[in-house]
Amino acid sequence: MAGQQDPVIWLRPEQAAVGRPAERSRAEITAAAVELADREGLEAVSMRRVAAALGTGAASLYRYVATRDDLLDLMTDSTAAEYHLPAPSGDWQSDLLGIADQARQIMRRHPWLPTLVITRPTLGPHGVDLLEHLLDVLAEHPAAPARKLEAFAVLNALTALYVQNEEAAADPGAQRQSAYLRHVATAGTHPRITALLAATPPEGKPHDRFPTVLARAMAGVLG
Repeated sequence: MAGQQDPVIWLRPEQAAVGRPAERSRAEITAAAVELADREGLEAVSMRRVAAALGTGAASLYRYVATRDDLLDLMTDSTAAEYHLPAPSGDWQSDLLGIADQARQIMRRHPWLPTLVITRPTLGPHGVDLLEHLLDVLAEHPAAPARKLEAFAVLNALTALYVQNEEAAADPGAQRQSAYLRHVATAGTHPRITALLAATPPEGKPHDRFPTVLARAMAGVLG
C-alpha cells in the first residue's frame, strides 16, 4: 500500500524468513555497534564495519538488521538497559532527578548517544521500561497524562543537550570564546554582560546547575 511504512524493528522477526539458520543475534550486532561507536564515534558505525568486527560480511547483517537506521535505533534502546529502576520513593522530584542523573552518566559513557537522543528519539523495549518507570514515579502527580509524556521527552532531550554543552565547554575553542567574552566585559561597552560575569566565580570548580535546571524544567512541564 502506498505510503505504508515498515514497522519498527522490534515488531519484525529477529531474522529474515529465508536464508541460512541464524548465526548471530540482534543483541550481538548491537553490542558490536555500540563498542565501535564508543571507541571511534558514531560516524564509524556502518554495516561493513560492524560486520568486520563480528568477523562476517556486511551482506549477512542485512538478514538481521535491514538498515543502518535500524541499527541506530537498536543502539539507542540498548543503552536504556543500563538504568537501575528502583521503586518510587514518593518524592517525584527526587526520583526524576535520579533518572536524569543516570541518563547523564549513561550519555557520558556513550558520547554518541546525546546526538541520537536529540535527532532521532527512539522507544524500544528498554525505553518502554524506562517510560513505565517514569509514569510510576508520577502516578500520584495531578498532571495530565500528556504532560507526563512531555516530561519524559523533555528530561531526555534536556539531559542530552546538557551533556553536549559540558563536552563543548571543555573544548579549546570554548575557552577562546570565554577569553573574548571576558575582553568584552572588561571593555565596559556591554554593561549587562559585565555585570553577569562579575557575578560569576572566576576560579574553582563550577557549581553543578544541572539539578536546578532540570527541576525548573520539570516544574514548568508538569505545572
